[in-house]
Amino acid sequence: MSNIYKNKKWLPLFLVPAFAFMALYLYYPFFMNILNSFQSIRTLGLPAGEWNDPWYINYVTLIKDAEIWTSLKNTCLMIVVTLIVQVGLALVLALMVDNVKHGTQFFRTVYFFPIVISATALGLLFNLIFLYDKGMLNQILETMGKASLTDWKDESHALMTMMLPVAWQYVGFYFVIIETGLNGISSELYESAMIDGASRWQRVKYISLPLIHNVLCTCAVLGVTGALKVFDLPWTMFPKGMPIKSTFLTGTYMYYQTMEAKNVDYGSTIAILIVVLGIVLSQVTNRIFKEKDY
Repeated sequence: MSNIYKNKKWLPLFLVPAFAFMALYLYYPFFMNILNSFQSIRTLGLPAGEWNDPWYINYVTLIKDAEIWTSLKNTCLMIVVTLIVQVGLALVLALMVDNVKHGTQFFRTVYFFPIVISATALGLLFNLIFLYDKGMLNQILETMGKASLTDWKDESHALMTMMLPVAWQYVGFYFVIIETGLNGISSELYESAMIDGASRWQRVKYISLPLIHNVLCTCAVLGVTGALKVFDLPWTMFPKGMPIKSTFLTGTYMYYQTMEAKNVDYGSTIAILIVVLGIVLSQVTNRIFKEKDY
């Protein structure tokens, strides 16, 4: 049996098709995107007319664009919300479910269910919840005696209105990852700790958390890079950044410039910014959490 794994002459036969697929649908579009950022493209799907004059003008515009800075600020806030609310809440829920002896599968299904629902459907649902006139949230406040209605999409509430559904939707995703990591811990470790008199909190602190450290690191990297690309639910709730453009994220602003403003080349420039930020922030996150060997 071991001779099968030592014979590697057929290895390229399996690697080449996968590499060709990635080259065609991943690397080629990425390098073409870099090229497009230096050219003048006003209609998606058509070839570039000419090179920009100067060729780096889109990157100069990127630095001076006030809305891209607003998008970056909102995206940084989304990253914080992702790490604290999504990953943090998922960790708490996973630790609680891990101590449940009956009905574990039920909780896994319930917490993961929002991921299955279409983001467009969730956006429409939360639009109804936050509706100014007769929205569910305002109706609840009315029954509690609040006289005036709240416009949940005004300047002071818009970011919370947008980020709350996004945070809620992806808690289940990280919950499943963390719960899987907890299931990989041997029950004998917990039994030995209980015999030695360790409390439940001590078992979590000295056994569970250290042994899922690498899992949490993976969740953090996924959360940071995912926050840079989040698009569908915020765009459904605030299309074109409206009613106020202070709700733009990097993903939604890139789509707005490409599809709505017809600045395809500038949209390509923003896409490159997102890729660079994703690489840099994922490396920083890895350095902060530092995966460990146990």
